[in-house]
Parts: sequence; structure tokens; C-alpha cells
Amino acid sequence: MNIGIVGCGGRMGRMLIETVMATEGATLAGGTEQPGSPFIGQDLGLLVGPEAVGAVVMDDAHALFEASDVVIDFTVPAATAGHAACAFDTGTAMVIGTTGLSADQQSVVEGAAEKAAVVQAGNMSLGVNLLVGLARQAADLLGPDYDIEVVEMHHKHKIDAPSGTALMLGKAAAEGRGIDHDANAVLSREGHTGPRPDQAIGYATLRGGDVVGDHTVIFAGPSERIELTHRAASREIFARGAVRAALWCDGRAPGLYSMRDVLGLA
Repeated sequence: MNIGIVGCGGRMGRMLIETVMATEGATLAGGTEQPGSPFIGQDLGLLVGPEAVGAVVMDDAHALFEASDVVIDFTVPAATAGHAACAFDTGTAMVIGTTGLSADQQSVVEGAAEKAAVVQAGNMSLGVNLLVGLARQAADLLGPDYDIEVVEMHHKHKIDAPSGTALMLGKAAAEGRGIDHDANAVLSREGHTGPRPDQAIGYATLRGGDVVGDHTVIFAGPSERIELTHRAASREIFARGAVRAALWCDGRAPGLYSMRDVLGLA
């Protein structure tokens, strides 16, 4: 499959280039960067190594979608919404790892899924998606006597909080508990908060250094505490998952899919 990468000059973009180059059945269709970027016109292969691959960086996202079988997007919410509009126009499949989308931006993504296969996930790693299933199961089995808290830490440059992965875990726990996530989520605490609501799903956000991503779901019950933890050591796990999702899109009907669909865990 011909895979396009938007935001190809960033850290994640370069990791995706390397992963596509190393994956059988995947080829690079091209990439994009913002107009005026020094990377415009460069060969994608030369962004990560000494060998050209014949695919270049451009500043026209619509042209990239037209040239690609699937496009991978780990950018920022506003850009992702624009790219989803390109997917709608061209029918090109899309893999979205961007988090922090607003309701309006998410609506554009859902509209694109009417015309193209769209895989969207707050985290592309196999381990995290297994953890999501475990969180759902634990919340179901442990019951309301166990309070649910989600703790996450990322590098200091991350711009959204809580992380998309943390929200995936909290929503899975809410599903297992049989409660509405948004009505019970406590995204921050400050001052005199009063006692903890019985059905609350609390979030704690930490930022610092170069942490790729640490997530823990805590079930705190009478006289015991269960903690489910995933720690990411490299962005490579996200790139591998995204490329796997891209290949999975081959021949897939339009629709909005999750990484759990890709991995057969849904």
C-alpha cells in the first residue's frame, strides 16, 4: 500500500517514515509539512537516512491524499480536521493518532468515515489496547466498592490533558462499570472538594522531561488496591501500530474503526 504521512518532519513523522520503510507491503507515497518548511521538496528517505526513496515532502495535503492509499496523521487537532476533510473529498483511508480533538473537529472525522475507512485511536500500541480491555473487565468484576483513578505522565511538550490514552482507559472502565463516563469524570481537583463521589472516575495528569507515556488505572477498594500499568519506552510502538492499521485498511469499507478492530480485540 502507498502510505502518506502528514507532518512527516517531526519526531513521530520520522519514526513513521522509518517504520513504513521497514515494513513489507508498505511504500511511501509522500509526506507533508507546513508551507515554508525547510523540508519541502526533500526526499522522505533523506529525512531519516542516506538513501532516497522517490517520495517527497510537499505542502499540499489534498494532493498527498490523492496520491496515497492511506494517510497517517499524528499532528494537531486543527490540522487533523483539515486532513479528515481531504479524506472525505478523496475517499482515501486515514489513520488518526492525534488526540485532544474538539467536538466539532471530531464531527469532521466522523463525516470522513462516511466516505473512507478511518482508524482512530488515542493509542496505537498493542499493550495499551490490551490494557483497555483489562480495565473494562476489572471495573465490571470489582464493582462499585472500588474507586477508579487514572494517572498519566508524558513529556513536557505534550499539549493536551488528560492524554487520549488516559481517556480511553477511563471510558473503558466506565463501560465496564455501566456508568456514563462524561457525567462522572473528574478531570482535576483543587481546593475544598468535599468527599469523593461514589461513581467518580478521577484523572491525574503529570508532565515533565522526555517521558514517552506512562498510564496507570487504579482500583482502590476496601483493604486492597489493584493497579494496571503500561509504560512506553519508545514512540516506535505507536508507529508500528499505526502502520499495521494502515495496512489493515486495504479494501476496508468506509467506517470509523478503532485500534481494537485492527487487532481483533473488539
